[in-house]
Amino acid sequence: MLSHWLEKLQMADLSRVVDDPAVWASIHRIAETLDKALPELFAPDYDQRLDAARQRLRPEG
Repeated sequence: MLSHWLEKLQMADLSRVVDDPAVWASIHRIAETLDKALPELFAPDYDQRLDAARQRLRPEG
């Protein structure tokens, strides 16, 4: 979930919200680390895995 969100964040134009290049560098570094550490991000069934993770992580109610 975090990797997916970071990817979306990097693609968005949030320069008005995050105007510090050091913050963006940190975001890119975290995303890169996750991409290398989580090979399942590139699995053919990634979308199903992502949906399952969303279901597990949503608060009950």
